[in-house]
Amino acid sequence: MHTLRTALLPTLALLVLTAGCSSSGSEGERLLTARQEKYCRQLGVWQKARDAARTAEAEPSGYDEADGLARIALLTVRPLRDESLGDGRTLGEASAQAMNNGDPEAEGRLVEYCADAGFETLTR
Repeated sequence: MHTLRTALLPTLALLVLTAGCSSSGSEGERLLTARQEKYCRQLGVWQKARDAARTAEAEPSGYDEADGLARIALLTVRPLRDESLGDGRTLGEASAQAMNNGDPEAEGRLVEYCADAGFETLTR
């Protein structure tokens, strides 16, 4: 009995350690996915408000709303700001370019990022 326990103890310890590693890895993936979804959702909300503010019948307050939503989106990108977009730019840089400077190329990269993350329906 003692030999069986001695033989099983390292195996059980290894199982516990590997289970902990895989669960923390999947926990990290879940956190990343949640952050991506939150960011892409906020990006879509900003795009919708911005597009509405550009219409002929838009009220001046629409621009203020779009500006406020851009600020929220820029706060939402903080945990993801260093994500690479594959062209030497980060998600944070492209977000600032799109929302602060109206850069359509940067905005296209953001939409592509969201599509690659599986959240293409949240953006325009």
